[in-house]
Amino acid sequence: MNLLECVSVALISVRSNKMRSGLTMLGVIIGVAAVVIMVAIGEGANLQVSSQIQRLGSNLLVVTPGRMREPGVRTMGAFGSMDVLTLDDVEAIRDECPSVLAVAPEISSRVQVKYGTGSMQTQLVATTPEYLSVRAFNVSEGMFFSNVDVHSSGKVAVVGQGIVDELSPEENLIGKEIKVGETRLSVIGIMETKGQSGMMNIDDTVYVPITTAQKRILGTKYVRTIYAQALNAKSMSSANDEIVSVLTARLGKAEAFSISNQADVLEAAQDVTRVFTVLLAGIAGVSLLVGGIGVMNIMLVSVTERTREIGLRKSVGARITDILLQFLIESIVLSVVGGAIGIIVGIAGSKIAARVAGWPSAISPVSVLIPFAFAVAVGLFFGIYPASRAARLNPVEALRYE
Repeated sequence: MNLLECVSVALISVRSNKMRSGLTMLGVIIGVAAVVIMVAIGEGANLQVSSQIQRLGSNLLVVTPGRMREPGVRTMGAFGSMDVLTLDDVEAIRDECPSVLAVAPEISSRVQVKYGTGSMQTQLVATTPEYLSVRAFNVSEGMFFSNVDVHSSGKVAVVGQGIVDELSPEENLIGKEIKVGETRLSVIGIMETKGQSGMMNIDDTVYVPITTAQKRILGTKYVRTIYAQALNAKSMSSANDEIVSVLTARLGKAEAFSISNQADVLEAAQDVTRVFTVLLAGIAGVSLLVGGIGVMNIMLVSVTERTREIGLRKSVGARITDILLQFLIESIVLSVVGGAIGIIVGIAGSKIAARVAGWPSAISPVSVLIPFAFAVAVGLFFGIYPASRAARLNPVEALRYE
């Protein structure tokens, strides 16, 4: 028998036992679908995290106080507890770092915001006008505060859309007074919607001049974070070196501050989501192995049921390789068909999960081809033993089998 005849005989055998073949393929279908869905969810999470990080600004360097370092662990600019950075350091970076295009300080804190009878706990961000370009933010209505407001500690604020929706859904807040902590501020603008970033809703933020927060709201002279935007991607390294040089000279030691960039943050986030994806795929892959064991069990049953047929085929001249190929191809056909159906189910399932649960998913050729190839490999691996057992049967004993 040639290969095409073996395939034809195998397909006839599969079709003649539709119920058993369907139940056998079910394990493979579930396994492949589970792998496709889990990988799609993992890839979707990776894309979402990358997108959120990219939205925070381009060519961005983040300076924070206090270096937190452990042996063998790369510093990622974790927030330290040292109060060392000031507005003078911001000016020094702006004046002495030619590779830095723009620089914006930030102080953030949780505050109580009130308007009329409404009240909410929200995020306060105190900064300067450069914050918009550095962080790639925009104002949708009104305007952002100016350098004049910073120099005069102006009693003005710009609010996110989330604050408008919570405190004044029926009324435009621009021109109205809100109470931030114990300080009354006039709303001059509303920020463009940014949505969720990690655990924080960026739209639930009120922005004020940094000097206003320092003198009127928080009572501090220090800066929590400094955002520095490099001229371009190629200037990131030189901008980093220049900032390190300037701040080390001003603060006396490099351990007083830490610098991270988007590439570091993105790489760390992708490492986490990559591990998450592999873990999910591994858990789902177990079900595919269980499906492979089911294929082997059914093939062993098939060999037992068709013992007389095998003896008859051998008695009329069928070779060991013919019998081996016939049962091996049957096993592979079950896995291939089950894998194909599993891919369709997996793609549909990932789309449904993304829509119903609001969880992102991303289907790539690799996430489809790998589980399909694994399904074929499972069929081949778990089909070898039943096929070899059938091929080794003694034709005389097989013909006598009841």
